[in-house]
Amino acid sequence: MQFAATFDGRTIIDLPRAAGNALRRLPHIHRLLLENVLRAGNDPQAGRAAILDWLATGSSTAEIAFQPGRVLMHDTTCGPALVDIAAMRSALAEAGFDPTLLNPILPVDVSTDHSLAVDAYARPDAMARNIENEYRRNAERYRFMKWATNTLSNFRVHPPGTGIMHTLNLERLATVVTTRDGWMMPDTLIGTDSHTPMINGIGVLAWGVGGIEAESVLFGMPVMLRVPDVIGVRLSGQLRDGVMATDLALTVTERLRRVDLADRFVEFFGPGVSSLSAGDRAVIANMTPEFGANSGFFPVDAATVAYLRQTGRSADHCALVEGYCRRQGLWFDPQEVPVFTDVVDLDLSGVQVSVAGPRRPQDRIPAQATAQATAAMRGTPKPAPAGHAPDGAVAIAAITSCTNTSDPRLLVAAGLVARKARALGLTPPPHVKTSLAPGSPTAERYLRRAGLLEDLETVGFGIVGYGCTTCIGNSGPLPDAAVQAQAEGRLQVAVLSGNRNFPGRVHPQLEAGFLASPPLVVAFALAGDVERDILADEIAPGVCLSDLWPTGAEIDAALALAQDSADYAAAYDGAEADERWRDLDAPATPLFPWNEASTYIRRPPFADFAAPRDSHICAAPILVLGDDITTDHISPAGAIPKDSETGRYLIGKGDAPHDLNVFSSRRGNWEAMLRGLFTNGAVTNLLALGIPPGSTILPDGEILPLWQAARRYRDMNTPVVIVAGERYGMGSSRDWAAKGAALLGTRAVLAVSFERIHRSNLIGMGILPLRLPDGVTPGSLALTAQDRIEIDLDPARLAPRAPVRVLVHRPGRAVEALEATAAIETSLEIETLARGGLMPLILDRVTSGKARA
Repeated sequence: MQFAATFDGRTIIDLPRAAGNALRRLPHIHRLLLENVLRAGNDPQAGRAAILDWLATGSSTAEIAFQPGRVLMHDTTCGPALVDIAAMRSALAEAGFDPTLLNPILPVDVSTDHSLAVDAYARPDAMARNIENEYRRNAERYRFMKWATNTLSNFRVHPPGTGIMHTLNLERLATVVTTRDGWMMPDTLIGTDSHTPMINGIGVLAWGVGGIEAESVLFGMPVMLRVPDVIGVRLSGQLRDGVMATDLALTVTERLRRVDLADRFVEFFGPGVSSLSAGDRAVIANMTPEFGANSGFFPVDAATVAYLRQTGRSADHCALVEGYCRRQGLWFDPQEVPVFTDVVDLDLSGVQVSVAGPRRPQDRIPAQATAQATAAMRGTPKPAPAGHAPDGAVAIAAITSCTNTSDPRLLVAAGLVARKARALGLTPPPHVKTSLAPGSPTAERYLRRAGLLEDLETVGFGIVGYGCTTCIGNSGPLPDAAVQAQAEGRLQVAVLSGNRNFPGRVHPQLEAGFLASPPLVVAFALAGDVERDILADEIAPGVCLSDLWPTGAEIDAALALAQDSADYAAAYDGAEADERWRDLDAPATPLFPWNEASTYIRRPPFADFAAPRDSHICAAPILVLGDDITTDHISPAGAIPKDSETGRYLIGKGDAPHDLNVFSSRRGNWEAMLRGLFTNGAVTNLLALGIPPGSTILPDGEILPLWQAARRYRDMNTPVVIVAGERYGMGSSRDWAAKGAALLGTRAVLAVSFERIHRSNLIGMGILPLRLPDGVTPGSLALTAQDRIEIDLDPARLAPRAPVRVLVHRPGRAVEALEATAAIETSLEIETLARGGLMPLILDRVTSGKARA
């Protein structure tokens, strides 16, 4: 192979020889892509030329094929993917093929972190109770995951209690440099969660994709992408004492949301990078989907190697990582200035203590401005009777999410605030629901060693489990006082160390939420409300935040006590050996034994060979939506209300009304998920006034739930389209937001703009995403249920970013012509649309040239 060399007894791609003098001018992201296409690409020379040619303009339309080294999933994206795989195996068998043709080619790691709910809190047995509930509610899903480990190759599940996938990846799975089949190469991956780029914080190139796209990669198909634009973020200065990594991450998110980052990558460079620890960098990289990019990449340097050493990687491996990266031109130089598509400057010394909210993660404000932010939402505060939760009360205060609990410094800082509060006799008011859900079982060890766990428990922040919990919407029931206050018209608020705060995301009954650092979450919990200047006003009589806030030196001292590199392997090994997981029985047959009575695992109708479809449609608008419709709005993850369409369906199937679990646990049942689409209270269907969430209006004026209306349109042989505003599909990577649209009969989505992963998921389900022309919005179209949208969907006439003629037919009016743009990036996406989606394409490819049994 051209450009092959040897290093430490293994074959490598010689990057300095392959790129020559251009290597130092390439962003590190492109250096890693160059290594990948030369080693694993289907046309190495074309890939090399495309990447080097990018330097001329900082942009390119050339395609390359990226072959990641592994795949990372979590249980609520793995579950639907496994249902798809099981269904495709059934389809293969029914068509006369060997079902074991469908087997993962790449190593797959699955975390079990997205189902844990905070039912119990602020009590010594909270974690035990929550885990007991998790196994009781999800045993059927977990057995299904064990079936996959029994029958699929290269498939490993990490059981409940092993932490959040991104922390697990940082602390245990990632190698930075890896060896396989005699080759030494950079560690690369894709993940089925939008926060997969957290691993960019230690120099591992990775990004999030939808579960549908991940399925294609599992079976050997590359990730096709244009040679990406890379926005460089030049960091200078250093953070001031008292300012946390969270504050920087929120500032970066605010700044970068002003930049067009659609399908672009971000790389950090400059002297300020060297002032940040690997933990700091991981916090920033985790917010990549919030600032709208594919990556938030930090190259490998001494901080990376120090982190590997701190988390128990061997000295030999740490030396190999440094040696390989220096040899290959992958070692970070703070003085180096690569070519970037564009550059954003950020002085770290200007970052201030911040929160983001009350509705979106990019809406950063100074921490002292929360009262003004809530006033803008609900107007004049309403007085509360004595002893009741006030207006602007903190109903939920959660230290949660991989974003902030993966950095020991942030958890230690929260523990120090708790220690000082405990010494002063402070505890949160009873209307505050407190919880601590670290990303890793290691956290319990280092917090206990530092003497901080008991302090946190005393002020209500005992560990409730290891999982996403509140950040993913599994926050459990609100305190009675908060429910009563809401009923009386007083705004209740969540404060969490998470990454998203969309209305209804944290809890379906909470419209307002603030993202904050873990120590600030503790401070707001103690204050009990957000109607104050948290930095200056009293938190309790005679106590201000300055009396509780730790100095950098105090945090360093506590960290020194906390850290022991032996903790990491021991904590994970203990969690992996959980007896409850070991004792779950599961089948080991190549075909999964479907159970029609199951309310968790049902064979989906879309995981099959493609049926013929019309390539020219005249479709009905089933939904017309405004801006910022997130995947949370489209397909919920939180608790299933018993009086919802999904709740009534499950109860009708025999499930207990008081324990319907969360939507994310039902993603293996398409009937349940279909009934939950667009039911978020913040969703307004603009087709007519007064349409309830999750519903639409038919041409005759009848209002029906979406799933019933879709059945009516299907009976009339009428496809449907969805029309939306800006940033459609922002938020989580959940593929059910696209699968649900496909089940409604959607053939195209017309939006002002799309978020990257959802756009890809739509294509994976055979749905064409179209960008509306400049100046055209859902409001300006003013569509009604009587209108029809005519679109030519013939793949033979589609091309990346090509114009697509759209005709709007209105009764009694002239036809209106629009020129939309196909939101297509690669030739593989065109092929996917032509085959009716990725699953039919996968089935066609695995059976190509194979004999029927």
